[in-house]
Amino acid sequence: MRVLVVEDEHKIANAVKRGLQQQSYAVDVAYDADQGLAMATTEPYDLMILDRMLPGKTDGIGIVQTLRSNNIHTPVLLLTAKDKVLDRAEGLNAGADDYLVKPFAFVELIARVRALLRRSPQTSTTALAYQDLTLNPESMLVERSGQQIELTTKEFALLEYFMRHPERVLSKEQLIQHVWDYDADILPNTVEVYVGYLRTKIDKPFKSESLINTKRGFGYYFGVLGNTK
Repeated sequence: MRVLVVEDEHKIANAVKRGLQQQSYAVDVAYDADQGLAMATTEPYDLMILDRMLPGKTDGIGIVQTLRSNNIHTPVLLLTAKDKVLDRAEGLNAGADDYLVKPFAFVELIARVRALLRRSPQTSTTALAYQDLTLNPESMLVERSGQQIELTTKEFALLEYFMRHPERVLSKEQLIQHVWDYDADILPNTVEVYVGYLRTKIDKPFKSESLINTKRGFGYYFGVLGNTK
């Protein structure tokens, strides 16, 4: 899952980024409204966290309004120091999905992020299962045939994205856009390397059919051979 954080206070922005990355999210950060709006309207994000008061030609409310007018319905969580009912109502009426008042506990931020993602069938944060493989986004546990599998944060994120889009061919570009952040140092074979890591951990040790497969010339798909769409 790829998240955009737009926050002009660098300390807060970087702390949120680190915390989200520890939860296996890919995170991009913008420090002003202009950069944030440009990224929000040109890059595919699964969730956006926007500060309400931002330097630039607009603010968090303006970003949300622009997104919705452009038919971009990515979930948005607004962060703000304004805690009056009318302030919260203004943000929600502009098209934001949730509102969190500063200062906030990171555990609450994560809970709200998961709640927003849970609203979409494709990004439900409940446990995912396919045949004998299960993945729990909250506990970050992966098991196959009852055996726990240890994954790195990036391997977990890649597997989660595969499992949210089963039996569907995904290009390398799609995987990069949703699993790696904007500043990541992506080499031409980076996706191949991580797919290889996953195969070594979730396919090779088990007698079950391979779940991560290649469609030559197109990309990869998660699921049983012959079931691709």
